[in-house]
Amino acid sequence: MELLIRFFNEFVPNHPIWHGFAGGIFIVLLNTIGALIVLLIPRVSQRFLDASLGFAAGVMLAASFTSLILPGIEMGGVIPVLIGLILGAVVLDLADHLIPHEHIIRGKEGVDIKRLKGVILFIIAITLHNAPEGLAVGVGFGSENLKEAIILMLAIGIQNIPEGMAVAFGALNAGFGKRFYAFYTGLRAGLVELPLAIIGATLVYFVKPVLPYAMGFAAGAMIYVISDEIVPETHRFGHERLATLGLIVGLVLMLYLDVTLG
Repeated sequence: MELLIRFFNEFVPNHPIWHGFAGGIFIVLLNTIGALIVLLIPRVSQRFLDASLGFAAGVMLAASFTSLILPGIEMGGVIPVLIGLILGAVVLDLADHLIPHEHIIRGKEGVDIKRLKGVILFIIAITLHNAPEGLAVGVGFGSENLKEAIILMLAIGIQNIPEGMAVAFGALNAGFGKRFYAFYTGLRAGLVELPLAIIGATLVYFVKPVLPYAMGFAAGAMIYVISDEIVPETHRFGHERLATLGLIVGLVLMLYLDVTLG
């Protein structure tokens, strides 16, 4: 932890937006590491993928509270955070119903546009999934609490590894192309997190009063993704127990990191 703080202090310009940029690069790199696994390992079982996504959900769930909701309440009170949380969930719900996209398992959702190819719909779905994570990291750095922001960055980065792997193997198993294209799909799905990290940091830096609302918004969007996207996907093949155990492990790990590093 001290090494990361020193890195940000010595090698990244001392400005929240630059910190958000560096944090966005970090989480995208870990997503890329996860996607690279599809090039190194011939196959992973669906049981392992479901447990991995459960782990990612646990990390995201804990981070939503420890790094966004509770600090937001301390900064601006409970009402702004709750308003932001509700708005985050509503916006994600509207996007899920209005923007055409396709899940690996559940198929197409949103407005039906037949001309869009399956790969494009799949990429849109993952973009909707990953967008709140990048936004959350940016909001964290925009708050100018470097230590808390780095903990949040680590949480999102850690869960990006199994998430990037799951996207790459999911694309491969769904027949969206060869192995290298599956890696490229996993990489491309995580790239949205970088601009959103910058946007989140910029927004809360220049409009300070919006910070508790933004923290609630990012948390609400992530919690929506956990309940609406990740959990149903991990339960489709009858691996509920493994996925739940993965979620508990991710939750415990994030809580441990938050207490010991914070």
